[in-house]
Amino acid sequence: MSSSASWVVYVCLGLGLASALVGGVFQSFSDFVMRGLVLAEPSGGMESMQQLNRTVYRSAFLATFLALVPATVAFAGYAAVRLDGPGRAYVIAAAVIYVLAVFLVTAAGNVPLNDHLDGLAHSSPEGQAYWLSYARRWTRWNHLRTLGSIASAVCLLLAAVSFAASEARRGAEELASAELASAARQEAA
Repeated sequence: MSSSASWVVYVCLGLGLASALVGGVFQSFSDFVMRGLVLAEPSGGMESMQQLNRTVYRSAFLATFLALVPATVAFAGYAAVRLDGPGRAYVIAAAVIYVLAVFLVTAAGNVPLNDHLDGLAHSSPEGQAYWLSYARRWTRWNHLRTLGSIASAVCLLLAAVSFAASEARRGAEELASAELASAARQEAA
């Protein structure tokens, strides 16, 4: 890593914060949103979830969720080629975790359930029967992507600490070396 690597620390912090924010939204659904929807009348809970699923497409949350895929993958590629030390492994792990445990879990688990739910009338007996099964299965998938987002954020924050510590050590070594050289010059003079 070059001596001007502070931008790497900031990228790790930014991506880590974004992943933590995504995880926080998912965590709120796992913690209380889905429970509240399930406790409502089935048609009301189901209709509310259908509306949430429709409005998420026009949200800053979805933009952040999706942007993290190419951002973490591109940064992991950069890290694999240009960075070293434990921070590199953390960055690569963060991208792998995010893609597998967040993006692919969403695409393969939550989205198909949402699509099926959207095709049902919230007041129909079929829709109401599906709703309780949907809520249990959807929440299980959501727990997984919550943990994935948080794990990815932790990896990125550990990478930031690792890169910052490495940069600080390098700076201290350069300063000590400069002081020794200066002392040697003064003695020689």
